[in-house]
Amino acid sequence: MVTAIIGVQWGDEGKGKFVDFLSEKADIVVRVQGGANAGHTIVVDGKQCILHLIPAGILHPQTTCVIGHGAVIDPQVLLDEIKVLKDLGIETKGRLLISNRAHLVMPYHKILDGLKEDKGGQKIGTTRRGIGPAYMDKAARSGIRVVDLLKPERLKEKIRENIAFVNKTLGGVYHVPEMEAETIVREYLTFDQTIDPYITDTTAFLHESVRQKKNIILEGAQGTLLDLDLGTYPFVTSSNTTAGGASTGSGIGPTRIDKVIGIAKAYITRVGEGPMPTELPEPEGTRLRERGHEFGATTGRPRRCGWFDAVIGRFACQISGVDELAITKLDVLDDMKSIKICTGYKFEGQILKYFPADLEILAAVEPVYEEMPGWQSDTSGVRKFADLPLPAQKYLNRLEELMETRVGLISVGAGREQTIVKQ
Repeated sequence: MVTAIIGVQWGDEGKGKFVDFLSEKADIVVRVQGGANAGHTIVVDGKQCILHLIPAGILHPQTTCVIGHGAVIDPQVLLDEIKVLKDLGIETKGRLLISNRAHLVMPYHKILDGLKEDKGGQKIGTTRRGIGPAYMDKAARSGIRVVDLLKPERLKEKIRENIAFVNKTLGGVYHVPEMEAETIVREYLTFDQTIDPYITDTTAFLHESVRQKKNIILEGAQGTLLDLDLGTYPFVTSSNTTAGGASTGSGIGPTRIDKVIGIAKAYITRVGEGPMPTELPEPEGTRLRERGHEFGATTGRPRRCGWFDAVIGRFACQISGVDELAITKLDVLDDMKSIKICTGYKFEGQILKYFPADLEILAAVEPVYEEMPGWQSDTSGVRKFADLPLPAQKYLNRLEELMETRVGLISVGAGREQTIVKQ
């Protein structure tokens, strides 16, 4: 069984919790795209663990975790995470595999990321972790891959060649000091000595695992509306965050994916720039942000908060072929008297039939809302769908109707046990 888990909003939907929850019965969990710009926050036995690169399944001792070739890897972040897990008593050797085809985030990628955000005109709201420039080098065929770590002479040559080009940009375009290649060469040769035992041909490993009918979870990062091709471009990430990206980022063919689970919050949030039709004004946005603890796991930035947008949700479910939805943070809405759902967009007096590609149109649309009564009772201790307050049941059923996808899982708190399986 191969299951892809993706976000169907702008990321931060709570994918980490459900990857962790479903990993209890998983043999393998694969991170398929993105880099250390993503963060999965998992709470187990009251302890919080934030992971940026290593799949959330690492918290289950029987699970093998894979960082696929669709991801870009910052070696320092990876080593820091390995140490954090070790301090928690979680061993990664023999349980963590790193694709030899994955690309590396280099120090100059982080510098270029920050400079472009500060001095490049239009702000995107990146995490400044070097992810965009790393994917740019990948597309330009000048990237450095994990496999290059295994060949020191080739690694030195590639770093020196790239630094020579980068320095022209640093000095000539941004007028900042140039970088010294040999320092980076020594740093990455040192990384190699530590990371070597984890490196393997993960595509071959996964093909054999599929043949053996292992239970495999493909873990996505970010969310559908941040997809490079189908998201709110240019306010997007640098990889494909849809179910299609789960296939290309792991090497598992699309026909081998048995199920796609889409993760959505019971409301919606966004980090960074770009239009957000259902964004709440202040102080309503602040109240929702504080109740939901809506601050980025990677950057700590406050998230923009709004009512659930079913236009976005339906679009995301369609383009990834989502089979089942998992709704997170239902409990955040517990104290509200009434709750709104955006059921459509009105533009120039007409209801749009599809999610618009033109961001000027998206920024100008008027959300069409449907208002439902709140339940004003604590759901954090509920473990069965039938035990939820009736207005909460009706709210979830309405989301199903609007997104044309059934809700199978519901989260009513951060803890692993605070999960409802809807039959």
